[in-house]
Amino acid sequence: METGFDTLLLKFPGTNCDAETERALRVAGFRPRVLPFSEVSTATLNQSRLIVLPGGFSYGDYIMAGRLAQLRIQSALGDALYRFHERGGHLLGICNGFQILCKLGLLPAGSLVAHADGRFLCRWVRLSNRRPDHPYLSALPTEVEFPIACAEGRFVTAEEGEAANYVERGLAALTYIDNVNDSMAGVAGLTDETGRVFGLMPHPERFLSRRHHYDPDWRADGETEHGWGYHFFRSMHRAIYAEEVGS
Repeated sequence: METGFDTLLLKFPGTNCDAETERALRVAGFRPRVLPFSEVSTATLNQSRLIVLPGGFSYGDYIMAGRLAQLRIQSALGDALYRFHERGGHLLGICNGFQILCKLGLLPAGSLVAHADGRFLCRWVRLSNRRPDHPYLSALPTEVEFPIACAEGRFVTAEEGEAANYVERGLAALTYIDNVNDSMAGVAGLTDETGRVFGLMPHPERFLSRRHHYDPDWRADGETEHGWGYHFFRSMHRAIYAEEVGS
């Protein structure tokens, strides 16, 4: 059914990366729609192929990052988001969106907590792409750079060795090459077992063009204009639409 959009971006009070993320999705070929969460319904979820939770500080992160957004989703929508996933829907969470997906239990168990030094981290980070076969990462090389901006980006698990197990199983699809925030096992991005849910702390939407890179001479092999963020979103677009064609 034609709805005019194929991707829904959930905007909470405090979300501040929705415009950048919408632009990135549109450039990659999606037809995104940003919707304040107060206007979201089960029907709008079901009209989407992809649901995106962009970065920012939902509800000011006053309790802990993503917690109030998690409670609002569950109180307003019940299990609709879980059923969307069970029916084959795709979800992406960036920074605060990653925190929310973890709180909702849509990703492997773990939390994003405050950095040990208590400081807000804003810098570029080098990442290891441990799953070049993953549908969201297939157009990326084994090493990429993205900017990061967060105060609660340190990934931790309740059980010792659990994060390392995620790396071994391929669920920790992105890890920090330089573990800038002391995340367990260097986890920077997680996927679920289906490969349809993905969350990451860095911001791919902020590196669409090579002009966005801090080095004015940056250029990847064979790349003339685009940054790695563009290829991240293009990977997603190709995967989602190829999956539908295959079905």
